Amino acid sequence: MLDADTRARLAADLAEAERSRTALDPLTAAQPGIDVVDAYEIQLINIRQRVAEGARVIGHKVGLSSEAMQKMMNVDEPDYGHLLDEMEVFEDTPIKTSAYLYPRVEVEVGFILASDLPGAGCTEDDVLAATAAFVPSIELIDTRIKNWQIKLCDTIADNASSAGWVLGKERVSPKDIDITAIDAVLTCNGEVVAEGRSDAVLGNPVTAVAWLARKVDSFGVRLKAGDVVLPGSCTRAIDARPGDNFVADFAGLGSVRLTFE
Repeated sequence: MLDADTRARLAADLAEAERSRTALDPLTAAQPGIDVVDAYEIQLINIRQRVAEGARVIGHKVGLSSEAMQKMMNVDEPDYGHLLDEMEVFEDTPIKTSAYLYPRVEVEVGFILASDLPGAGCTEDDVLAATAAFVPSIELIDTRIKNWQIKLCDTIADNASSAGWVLGKERVSPKDIDITAIDAVLTCNGEVVAEGRSDAVLGNPVTAVAWLARKVDSFGVRLKAGDVVLPGSCTRAIDARPGDNFVADFAGLGSVRLTFE
């Protein structure tokens, strides 16, 4: 467990790394005593600061929601980060690769909430009842830690390595599609680079959102009507380079694209 001054210093280091695009050595290397609570509190310091400066929290993301990623990180549950309005990117606007350190893309079935979710007792039924629509999405992830050399507390403190997201145009009601059986294909410059299915996310992306609602409640955070929730990737993360044009196609859900310049 770290003291408040150390948490504040590490949060400031991460914020500066993002502003300057100068990567840090892993926090876990310099602070072997850091734990998950420290990491979430560091994340929240920076989120509160950005909100104080004018940003709005408009959603949340779940990371480490596949069995393969959890085994790789030696953890038995996902992690989460905040989505801010200033992080959103758009299909018709190419993004500057130089604005990020080590950008990667992930393919996700996004949720748009129609009503607030309960906290500690949130169930999968609660999530489905509260979901206005599923939406095709690509999450843009990045790390402020050198060369993605991260452990669990590094990524949590770094807002779960979140950097942005883009939503496609289609909206599909939960009543009209089986959320556990959506095939997804990611192409880059016309070539298939990743394939997966929605049940790679904890067997059911709804499970990830219910976990998220329960988890954030312990930090005084709630999932609210209008929020975008990204439950985790259907596929492995793919590095993004200048000139890359990604298109994610979801069976029965539509598509979304993201271009880097």
